[in-house]
Amino acid sequence: MNKNVLIIEDQRHLLEVMDDYFVLEKYNVFKAIDGKQGLEIFDTAQVDLVILDIMLPKINGWTVCEYIRAKSNVPIIMLTALSEDEDKIKGFDLGADEYVVKPFSPKVLLARARNLLKRVDMKLGPMKKIMDKGNIVIDQSAYRVMIDDKEIELANKEYELLSLLMTNENQVLSREQILDKVWGTDYFGNIRVVDTHIKKLRKKLNEKGCFIKTIVRAGYKFEVVKCSKKV
Repeated sequence: MNKNVLIIEDQRHLLEVMDDYFVLEKYNVFKAIDGKQGLEIFDTAQVDLVILDIMLPKINGWTVCEYIRAKSNVPIIMLTALSEDEDKIKGFDLGADEYVVKPFSPKVLLARARNLLKRVDMKLGPMKKIMDKGNIVIDQSAYRVMIDDKEIELANKEYELLSLLMTNENQVLSREQILDKVWGTDYFGNIRVVDTHIKKLRKKLNEKGCFIKTIVRAGYKFEVVKCSKKV
């Protein structure tokens, strides 16, 4: 089945160029020229990937990203003319999966979209299994996480981070290893994005956040231990 891509971009020429490239690759494309229209389409259409500009009229990209991530784990690629690390970290904190800085090659954007969708399909594909450690259950067939039989909502990167740590239980993973596995080897942003996501993940895990241990000057590891009420 062809994938559905929602492109939210206020520069009409760029929007049409991206549309042409994705249609040629047999994607179904929904187009929006502002944040409000983008959210209206997202709420009514079945979307597999969102390509989202930051500087949008009516509702900016930050707000759109936050809204989408609160409702869905659909992958998001953010487009921006801002190359500063702080802006990228903000996007990742809000749940973005990839960043593409303008100006960019449509072919490169297409390749990133293809790879991102492939990674999502692999998680939902033949390697389906359930991982249960310390009453934290990851159901990879349903792409969800349960704690003590109660489902918790995680952004894509938080889900990938937790899966990586639990898969490598009791093993110390450096920030560089985590960055390569979760963000990809082509990510060139600030390594502090790992610490930021660890902090958010611990908070969502509540008292079981203590399973994610900081190893000074080494990295992080997942270890099932007795937790106190407060994290």
